[in-house]
Amino acid sequence: MSPSLPAALAEHTLQQLLDRVPLKEVGAPHRTLRSPMTPDPVGVVRVFQGDGVVERVVTVSLVVPMIHLDSHMVFAFSRADSAVPHFTLDSVYGGEYYAYHLDLIPRAELSPHLSYMDAAYHPLTPLYESASERDGLTRAHISPRQHALMSPWMLVHRASEEAFTGMTPIVTSYLDHWLGLLEGFSPEVLESLADTDLAARDAAVRGNLFSPDVDPVWLQVSRLLGQDASDEIRALLIGEPVA
Repeated sequence: MSPSLPAALAEHTLQQLLDRVPLKEVGAPHRTLRSPMTPDPVGVVRVFQGDGVVERVVTVSLVVPMIHLDSHMVFAFSRADSAVPHFTLDSVYGGEYYAYHLDLIPRAELSPHLSYMDAAYHPLTPLYESASERDGLTRAHISPRQHALMSPWMLVHRASEEAFTGMTPIVTSYLDHWLGLLEGFSPEVLESLADTDLAARDAAVRGNLFSPDVDPVWLQVSRLLGQDASDEIRALLIGEPVA
């Protein structure tokens, strides 16, 4: 059986990442996800650890046909002391529409660090503008608080089937740019970030980004999977040690 469009996009993206970044999977999978709604498994969590710039990759797949949910997330985290943004992709079908969320999450405030912004994000501008103007896309709703935690180059849309299928090259281009950033920033860019405690900022941002108070999806995950499973997934994303 062929994977669904959201699963195929996430799996393609993950494989491209694994082909180019040295990582080791922890468990196979790390956790199988279950729900009181059905005796069958509803998803898996996979975790990959690395010793280089990329410290951890977490994927979460949830497929629950009875509520028309087909959701796949890929999140790649750079080291706590790295200026390389985190890479994130959400790939979803919700019964009536497809949706995706694609971004590189900043490791420093962009407005006072122009050279960092230009190196990490400005090359994405033509791609961002082209992707935003495609037919079959409508802006997905996320709150201003969530926007504030992401980058201005974030792409987040609901999509027709045709538009969603056409997003694969956009996701690949974002990923290729991010993989290029793993090679490092110039000394001038790094010097400009000397006023930022990268690790402390990252801990604060990730705590907020994955907070149920900020993102209501975690309340839905808790209802679907139970509080323990939801808390474990959040802990992996926040950066706590793998149990």
